Amino acid sequence: MTSRIVPPLGATFMIQGASSSVGKSLLVTAFCRIFARRGLRVAPFKAQNMSNNAAVCPDGGEVGRAQALQALAAGIPLSVDLNPILLKPEADHRSQVIVHGRPWKTLQAGQYYERKRALWSVVTESLDRLRSQFDLVVIEGAGSPAELNLAASDVVNMAVARYAQAPVALVGDIDRGGVFAQLLGTLWLLPPEEQALIKGLIVNKFRGDPALFVDGVKILEERSGRPVLGVIPYLHALGLPEEDAATLEGGECEVTGLHQLDLAVIRFPHIANFDDLDPLRHEPGVRVRFVDSPNSLGQPDALILPGSKSTVADLAWLRAQGLADLIVQRTRAGLAVVGICGGYQMLGRSIRDLGQVESDQLETEGLGLLPIETTFEASKTTSQVRARVVSGPPWLVPLNGLPLRGYEIHMGRSTPLELEVDFGWLSIERETSGIGSAGIDGATARDGRVWGCYLHGLFDNNAFRQAWLRSLKARAPGIQEPSDPDGVPYRQRIEAGLDRLADTVEREVSIDVLMEMLGL
Repeated sequence: MTSRIVPPLGATFMIQGASSSVGKSLLVTAFCRIFARRGLRVAPFKAQNMSNNAAVCPDGGEVGRAQALQALAAGIPLSVDLNPILLKPEADHRSQVIVHGRPWKTLQAGQYYERKRALWSVVTESLDRLRSQFDLVVIEGAGSPAELNLAASDVVNMAVARYAQAPVALVGDIDRGGVFAQLLGTLWLLPPEEQALIKGLIVNKFRGDPALFVDGVKILEERSGRPVLGVIPYLHALGLPEEDAATLEGGECEVTGLHQLDLAVIRFPHIANFDDLDPLRHEPGVRVRFVDSPNSLGQPDALILPGSKSTVADLAWLRAQGLADLIVQRTRAGLAVVGICGGYQMLGRSIRDLGQVESDQLETEGLGLLPIETTFEASKTTSQVRARVVSGPPWLVPLNGLPLRGYEIHMGRSTPLELEVDFGWLSIERETSGIGSAGIDGATARDGRVWGCYLHGLFDNNAFRQAWLRSLKARAPGIQEPSDPDGVPYRQRIEAGLDRLADTVEREVSIDVLMEMLGL
């Protein structure tokens, strides 16, 4: 057993990108796992994130799910300090601003930029706390540090690097082309004091034979005066959750074999926490499709309405697309339908918002597929949850008493309107202090075809996921059971993906040289 390496307190290392979507989040994830495996206490940090995919910390605070994956890679508990500012878009130019895990204000884009620098102390307080608790903080930037029109209000890129005096690795995406212009152009646009913080370059998403890029490495090093720390190959099918809904464009999980369950998921404009569906996407014999029009709906075995950051707006979009009437028609003809969180609210008869918490609509008609109504409230429920199945239709009966884990993150409370529904098929216990500790959740039609609840992460629970899939297969006898009916635990798949990612990056980057650069 090797002794733990003890570096100078508060070391930092920053990953910045030449643009968005160059792979910063995954590289931070990889380095968190690599350094943790070497015995360091390591934490990720992103000052400001923008995503409707949020995770819930033990204290009920919200952070971006990318930081949740990075924390898992580092082997540490979630904390709001990992992502002190989270922007959750509600419309094209408006976002809910989450500060230290709690809703702060809902602001138009211009209003946020006017107040952005006032949040600088939020960033520095969180970073200082992490540096006092961990050997190394791996910091993630956002977009590009060379967005010159945004530099004055920067709280996430070079402003953080300057504050922490963090060595920066600049990342370019060779798969999209123009990697020399990406890396060298970004470097040369920065002022000298910021250029000095960039200690190395990383070429990411390389396809093909790396021997063909030897001259490219030489050119980058000669022109930049900095080492190329690594050329990272394009990694396929890691099985890790995606942070950005843009990755869902045309996204589906193709499976082999003639017999498969076809699950359609509505891709709302404000889709949230879509990684709820990842465990289904990795099931053998199951195809998950994200759809946004009547033509793309097809003839699925089940339809899923996922979470939404703007339930009323997305319900209006569903009607405008012609999907709402089609969903109701198909459901009455026998289609199985599931609603999670915002999707669950849409399945009800009505959504009331008398305080105009989410929109200016005081009452909105739902799809009417479950006899429940939802009332929006000013307070937001965010909690990690332990739950048990306590009632429900025949396919749920074998699961009675089954413990489940998940999390809540919603505004609104749903209640039954009549008795022709099994309401409260989940008994829940919230783990976050200060929130009602126990309650019930969920509604399901008596035949079990239509059901919903607020519990995110429900499909992570193997026994529940497999039971629901078996109920679908029973209704479609041509579907064959997968060779492994119990499935691979979803957490095990995630851990395998994290190790594969870390192994690949560790092969391509000289970690010993990097540690020396960081003074570790």
